Formats: sequence, structure tokens, C-alpha cells
Amino acid sequence: MLEASNNNELPVIPGKRYFTIGEVSELCGVKPHVLRYWEQEFPQLEPVKRRGNRRYYQRHDVVLIREIRSLLYEQGFTIGGARQRLENESKPASETKDKKQMIQELISDLEELYAYLAV
Repeated sequence: MLEASNNNELPVIPGKRYFTIGEVSELCGVKPHVLRYWEQEFPQLEPVKRRGNRRYYQRHDVVLIREIRSLLYEQGFTIGGARQRLENESKPASETKDKKQMIQELISDLEELYAYLAV
């Protein structure tokens, strides 16, 4: 994911545990209403909600918002395309491992079939 060091025009993310929507807005260069909209569009973005439905973002949320911002504003993705890109990036490694295992089994089966047909 995109870290603060990769995004030179944005300020460094302070070492706090929670950030208000106003702080995140300044850290990411995005208006608060856009952040609220992105919460609806990107299921990965789930700030903690406390008293009076106030949002508190954690560091990983800020990094994710910067990634979304980069995909939409700098790389030209649509909302749907950015959502799909983030979903693909967040797939567990076990799924990738299962696919690799299936490919290896398929190759093995094809080699056996080839050996049978070559006889």
C-alpha cells in the first residue's frame, strides 16, 4: 500500500492512534464529505464510530485513504475500478497458494496424460 513517504505532496502521518475526520481530511488532501462518500463505496474503509456517530480513523485507514486518493486522482481509476483493485490486493495469500497448487496439479495431470498418449 501507499505509505506517506511515497506521496511527497501530503504531510507525514503523525504517530497518533486515532484521527478525526478533519485531521484525515488535511492529511489526505480530501474534503470530509468525500471521505464519508468513500466509506459507502469502499467496504475496506471502516472508521471507528463513537459518541454521536463521530468517526475516528486509525493509521491503516489513513494509508488506505491515501491509496484510494492515488488510484482515483493520480492514476485515473473509476470508483468501481479502484474498488476492484483494492479487493484484488487484499485477497489472502492462501487463495493465491491454492491457485498455485491447482496449477501444479493440472500440470502434473497433463504430463501423465501426455506420457500415456506417447506410448
